[in-house]
Amino acid sequence: MMVMNSGYLKLAALTLGVTLSYSSLSSAISSENSSDPEQDIIAKTSLVLHGESKYGSPDKAFTHFDYVNPDAPKGGSVRMAASGTFDSLNPYTNKGTPVTGIGLIYDTLMTQSRDEPFSLYPLVAESAERAPDNSSITFNLNPNARFHDGKRITANDVKYTFELLTSQGHPFYRSYYSDVDTVTALSDSRVKFTFKHANNPELPFILSELPVLPKHHWEQTENDFSSASLKIPLGSGPYQVKSVDGGRSISYVRVKDYWAEDLPVNVGRYNFDEISYDYYRDEHVALQALKAGEYDLRYENIAKNWATAYDVPAVHKGELILATIPTRNPAPIQGFAFNLRRDFFQDPLVRKAMGYAMDFEWLNRNLFHDSYIRSKSYFGNSGMEATGIPEGDELKLLEPWRKQLPAELFTKAYSVPVTSGSGNIRPQLQKALTLLKEAGWSLERNKLVDKSGQPLKVELLIAQPSLERVALPFKKNLEQMGIELTIRSVDISQYINRIRDFDYDMIVAGYGQSASPGNEQTGFWGSKAADTKGSRNYMGIKDPVVDAMIDHVINAGSREELTTAVKALDRVLLWGEYMIPQWYYPYDRIAHSNRLVRPESEPLYSTDIYTWWIDSQPNTTKATNNLSQENNGSAKPVSEEKGNSTWFYSGLILLGLIPIWMYRRRKNS
Repeated sequence: MMVMNSGYLKLAALTLGVTLSYSSLSSAISSENSSDPEQDIIAKTSLVLHGESKYGSPDKAFTHFDYVNPDAPKGGSVRMAASGTFDSLNPYTNKGTPVTGIGLIYDTLMTQSRDEPFSLYPLVAESAERAPDNSSITFNLNPNARFHDGKRITANDVKYTFELLTSQGHPFYRSYYSDVDTVTALSDSRVKFTFKHANNPELPFILSELPVLPKHHWEQTENDFSSASLKIPLGSGPYQVKSVDGGRSISYVRVKDYWAEDLPVNVGRYNFDEISYDYYRDEHVALQALKAGEYDLRYENIAKNWATAYDVPAVHKGELILATIPTRNPAPIQGFAFNLRRDFFQDPLVRKAMGYAMDFEWLNRNLFHDSYIRSKSYFGNSGMEATGIPEGDELKLLEPWRKQLPAELFTKAYSVPVTSGSGNIRPQLQKALTLLKEAGWSLERNKLVDKSGQPLKVELLIAQPSLERVALPFKKNLEQMGIELTIRSVDISQYINRIRDFDYDMIVAGYGQSASPGNEQTGFWGSKAADTKGSRNYMGIKDPVVDAMIDHVINAGSREELTTAVKALDRVLLWGEYMIPQWYYPYDRIAHSNRLVRPESEPLYSTDIYTWWIDSQPNTTKATNNLSQENNGSAKPVSEEKGNSTWFYSGLILLGLIPIWMYRRRKNS
């Protein structure tokens, strides 16, 4: 499972290590055909990947998640900021730039808890029936489920949604749902998904998070699903669009008669009467607007800002709270990503050599106030990282592919270059030039040229100005190797279009991971995705070994098998040198108005701001988070909480690239 997402954006079988737990709503569903082999299937109201679900057991009624305040007051409005611009209210197509927050208007069949690795509970579907042989899953819809216009949500809407997404939606959906054979509306309230094979234990979970779109709305000739449009769509979720100012702002209002408000998964959540986003094209302007009280909450992804930009009266007076919130999510991987569709990046020796030009230790000391940790895995802080050399069951997965893999993969632990942090990387440059010489390149007149005399020129495409201060030292070090790097900064719309078309040499790419990786790995690194425009296989990886390891991940029948398969996949990706890993920060850094209150809880798998509420009479007599200078001047609250959280530098500003990411982010955030 995925992730904004993203996200998004982080699914298993009844057998093969998957448990479906009973709840007070569980009931036996009689078969329509007494000879049906599924006649003894019992409808369950929670799905969990490996192990037992936390909520809805027979001895404990499920009334609300433990991490919410069930008595949280409703009311008030919260203002937030978004980057860039938007020109579409449809997050499901490959056209336009979708607006932030649009997922708030849609409900999914089931929804995830935030304090478990991956468990799903009823929303539109009040229960699910899974075939023991993993050949199908049937959802029983809640008879009270309604769209915002009052029309009931039916099995035909679910069937229509699936067909619409796979025929006219983003190409990602066709890959993500490719193992579904048929979708059948058994009645108004029952819909069955039949699978092409039984070897995808995650598929029932993927389908459980399917958003449900209104057939009667999108069948109208004036509503073109395949296009980018600012026309307000019809949803069924806790919010609906109140107003839109194209490219500048959007406001969502809480649905007063929301059909699912009292369901256990929603108690204590969605407490704001109104949620609005104002768009800022300049991050510096956005930061100043926060300090001036123009909006209420900001995720801070820039270490320098966190260390130096919040020493302001609003913080000292307690009007603006700085919170470092721990989460349990795996650390994301981000880095300078190579586009292997370019001939000069086909050789892994070239890619590895360029990795020596990124001096993380210097960057961390001089730009990041020593607050970041170097990424060394695609699945960091998950317990699934590849470490040491492959052994045991992991070695068994890799052994058949020994001839296709680097010999060192079996004898050495993968490592990233380490410098003194002084800025002098001469030893690293010497190693890089040795690799480049081995790859057939030579240094002539301070230019790196191939055998035909053509120089190596690379363009780094960015859309976030703050990335330039990271890219410039990288550029300088590459020049010492004789490589010419051009930093090309473009606006969001142009950036998204070029990313969709794979029209770049290098970008800064980020991948969030859930605690249970699965089918989404195909879209990240699979060979088929490399040729699918708009996919998240930004690097263009087409490697049969990677494909084989992804299959092992998807088909894992237990947590142990999943861990082994993910370690093998991680190891193969690392040794492929597909990106230059950068860094992560093990907290969510959030600056927010003191009007906002969050419930106390154990660390979640990611912060859920929809459990927060408005304090109508905030205390501003003193600062609740005085700043202290710790870790070489890094500004943090005195009572800093510790833990892990998902963060990556670019913040996945490209919300329009992968619509599914928004839903997987809902799963993991």
